[in-house]
Amino acid sequence: MEMVDLVKLAKNGDKKAFASLYEQVYTDLYRFAYCMLSQPQDAEDAVSETVIDAYRGISKLKDNSSFRNWMFKILSVKCKRKMSEYYEAKVPLDEVEDYLADIKDDINLLNFKLALNELEFDERCIVTYSVVGEYNSREIAEILDLNRNTVRSKLSRALEKVRKKMEAKYE
Repeated sequence: MEMVDLVKLAKNGDKKAFASLYEQVYTDLYRFAYCMLSQPQDAEDAVSETVIDAYRGISKLKDNSSFRNWMFKILSVKCKRKMSEYYEAKVPLDEVEDYLADIKDDINLLNFKLALNELEFDERCIVTYSVVGEYNSREIAEILDLNRNTVRSKLSRALEKVRKKMEAKYE
């Protein structure tokens, strides 16, 4: 069944239709959240909260064909809130050291995440949608309510920042 048809059914209270919609977007939602938050549990929490909000508010979705984009908009807000909690929380040094020890085998991924985390939130979203979600500039523009050319220029600048930051880590 097409996503648009499932959205119509879900709007009318069909729980199985909503579950089918969720199955179609879960992997991409989780990948996005994990890339943004870098913690599996936080990513799972953000996705869960997104799904709950989407389930409760699906009747408010105006364009049935934009379900996927709508879900990502909700998830972006959840990730932003969770990231603000990171800045307020104090993480014990031994937890940070344990985390770094666990991922030292994948130094490139670590450097990418560190570089990504230094970007502004909107730049991080655009890079994550592009690299992790494999969305094109038109799709990203729709999700973020931006001009397509703005997305392309921000993506280009953000990727250049990431590249420079990663190169600096190796010098």
